Amino acid sequence: MNELSNEFKVALQSGQPQIGLWLGLADPYCAEICAGAGFDWLLIDGEHAPNDVRSTLSILQTLAAYPVAPVVRPPVVQTHLIKQYLDLGVQTLLLPMIDTAEQAQAAVAATRYPPHGVRGVGSALARASRWNSIPDYLHRADSEICVLVQAEIREALKNLDSILAVEGVDGVFIGPADLSGSLGHLGNPGHPEVVTAIEDTIGRIVGAGKAAGILSSDVKQAKRYLELGATFVAVGVDTSLLAHASRNLARQFTADRQGETQGDGTY
Repeated sequence: MNELSNEFKVALQSGQPQIGLWLGLADPYCAEICAGAGFDWLLIDGEHAPNDVRSTLSILQTLAAYPVAPVVRPPVVQTHLIKQYLDLGVQTLLLPMIDTAEQAQAAVAATRYPPHGVRGVGSALARASRWNSIPDYLHRADSEICVLVQAEIREALKNLDSILAVEGVDGVFIGPADLSGSLGHLGNPGHPEVVTAIEDTIGRIVGAGKAAGILSSDVKQAKRYLELGATFVAVGVDTSLLAHASRNLARQFTADRQGETQGDGTY
């Protein structure tokens, strides 16, 4: 396999469903546990998790030993930050809050070297090029970058067709949490109006020949989105898995203890 090849991008282009998990614990050790679980991709979150460039690097180095594709979400779409992530070796970016075609164009430009974009050239310092040991890296890197943009509010859905028409946008990820708030149903992504909007959006993305993505920890709902043609679907979040499992385990014992205390009548 070509060491520069982005197999995740290839899978999306061929319509192969890719099942993923969100990484929010911001820890390489936890990431490694998830890396061996069998997911196709793992999302290293820098928007709503305490990941920075250095912690992202550590997690990338950990995931490199496993057959799983790392996807990175920066906290904000800024050219200099995207440059840092790309130089770390990130090939797939999930870019938040893309509401217009102009924003999508700027995001794509940040991932491309001149003359097709504005990515700064510093491959001799970059892990991405293996410090200039990958032959012809500068001329091959652009085609292996996968740009996924997030449509998360009403305005983004309004501008979806023009966003999808932007060259270099490989896919659109629907953000159910923000979208539900934008549609007036904050905290309720399962509301019928939100679900209808999501399903319609998946259809528009797929119809444009681009990859559609979403996060849903509801197994039935996630399978429904896959049936509709979504190809990169995250089905859980590591923080939620740990929180739910630990709470449920504690509850099994604390509930018994509380019952004994109430029945006994003594302290």
